[in-house]
Amino acid sequence: MPLKISIGQASETGVRERNEDFCGAVTPPDEQLATKGALLAVADGVGGNAGGREAAEMTVRGVLSDYYATPETWETSAALDKVLTALNRWVQSHASRHRDMAGMATTLSLLVLRGKRYTLAHVGDSRIYRLRGGEMQQLTTDHVWDRPDMRHVLKRAVGLDQQLQVDYAEGELQAGDKFALMSDGVWERLGQLGIHETLQLYHSPQLAADNLVKRALAQGSQDNATALVVHIEQVGEDNLADLMAEAKFLRLPPRLRPGAQLDDFEVLELLHESRASLLYKVKNLSNGQACVLKTLQPLLADDTESCNGLLNEEWLGKRVVSHYFPQVLPVPSERRSCLYYVMNWHAGATLQQKLDVGQHFSAADVGGIGLHLAKGLGALHRLNIIHRDIKPANLHQGDDGKLRILDLGVALSPGTNGAQTVGNPGTPSYMAPELFSGAAASAQCDLYAAGVTLYHLLTRHYPYGEIEPFQHPRFGNPVPPTRYRPDIPQWLENIILKAVASDLSVRFETAEEMVLALEIGERKPILPPPRIPLAGDPLSMWRWIAIFSLLANVLLCLLLIS
Repeated sequence: MPLKISIGQASETGVRERNEDFCGAVTPPDEQLATKGALLAVADGVGGNAGGREAAEMTVRGVLSDYYATPETWETSAALDKVLTALNRWVQSHASRHRDMAGMATTLSLLVLRGKRYTLAHVGDSRIYRLRGGEMQQLTTDHVWDRPDMRHVLKRAVGLDQQLQVDYAEGELQAGDKFALMSDGVWERLGQLGIHETLQLYHSPQLAADNLVKRALAQGSQDNATALVVHIEQVGEDNLADLMAEAKFLRLPPRLRPGAQLDDFEVLELLHESRASLLYKVKNLSNGQACVLKTLQPLLADDTESCNGLLNEEWLGKRVVSHYFPQVLPVPSERRSCLYYVMNWHAGATLQQKLDVGQHFSAADVGGIGLHLAKGLGALHRLNIIHRDIKPANLHQGDDGKLRILDLGVALSPGTNGAQTVGNPGTPSYMAPELFSGAAASAQCDLYAAGVTLYHLLTRHYPYGEIEPFQHPRFGNPVPPTRYRPDIPQWLENIILKAVASDLSVRFETAEEMVLALEIGERKPILPPPRIPLAGDPLSMWRWIAIFSLLANVLLCLLLIS
């Protein structure tokens, strides 16, 4: 059920010489409407010459285009904040380069409507109102000085300061809601009562916007007048929620044998089986392409959480477009009779499979694997996705020489608003120390697991020993990998020890930092991380040793004298 809205907008110069207001709206196609939403914005520019108009227009045009270029997995407010910060820098830079544009800035009130919810962003003294069930509510707060003689002086605006502070708010949509975004040339003259009357009088958003502007000018507004009105005709669903709703009538397929056919796919062989999932190599009968089909064990047919988790994995996989990950292939809903998804197939083996057959990994091999793994994690983290289960079994080395990260089954992405695995899943020996204390997973947890993976490929051991499920381990200093492999170069050991440091502040902060360390290698090696003293503060320890030594000497002297 898609979101349905109707929009009206109007802007008049009024008694001013030029119109420094600007407004705009984007209603993207259905799929993007579900994932990114519709965006509406009103800006009121300030500044000398044409600077106000330019600031308002470029800010609105910039946010209307750049917001849709942000990853779908980002939370709406995070995506808006990233875009608005960049636009604030652009306005300031433009003003500094052109003397006649000095002081240019703009207010901005914008609204994102997605699924069942709205997100607003606001800075300055333009406003957003909502009419729901006959009740009117102002959703924004004016950023002006609280003095009668300075009520038109802005405290915040795009381009006013180097650090842009934006108000963000979220709420639920209801069918029949009306939102009105407007400049101060409208709301200041009409007041809340006049706005309320106009929105109730006209069902058409365009008629409402036109009349808000006309009434404000007719009642003596001395400023530009701009209004944008949107009517919520039908509330939608988030894209992932739509997928879950469509798939709730799909059943898991039975266990499949080679030669069996499922929809457009013929099963060639069973590739992997775990407690929860099954992976088959299949052939697409329409084009002969070899693919991997992933589904769940038939015993989980009534496990709603597991089924939603598989759908969540498919949804995330479609959005991770990188050669470090297998690509999820589209399967039309009308052609899918069971619950599964399909991705491209690559010849090769997982690193765990290579370990199991006794393959030896040299330091050069592991350095290359680490570099590709860190780059893949960087691509994932930039989409605001945490993998949470990096280990050799989830890393595939293809015959084409490329490393691919597998299995987003427990991946975490705050922006999906969908099914997420509760707690901190993963393989205990690869889990960061803070996860055992109940901390939320972060990008640094993935980098820790990457470090343990490199350590294990080199040594067949773990830096803190093997950790069993339900065990509550204690973390001190990791065993240096050179204890098991003296041939490991010092620069590589330092990188691995930094990645697996138990102290979060010592560990790599980002995947890009780890990539840089691996790229420069021995040309500019990083320092080894500091070791945790076994006896606490070393200075304090030596103090006590000196005191005990002095007391022992005094006691010995007394014994000799007596």
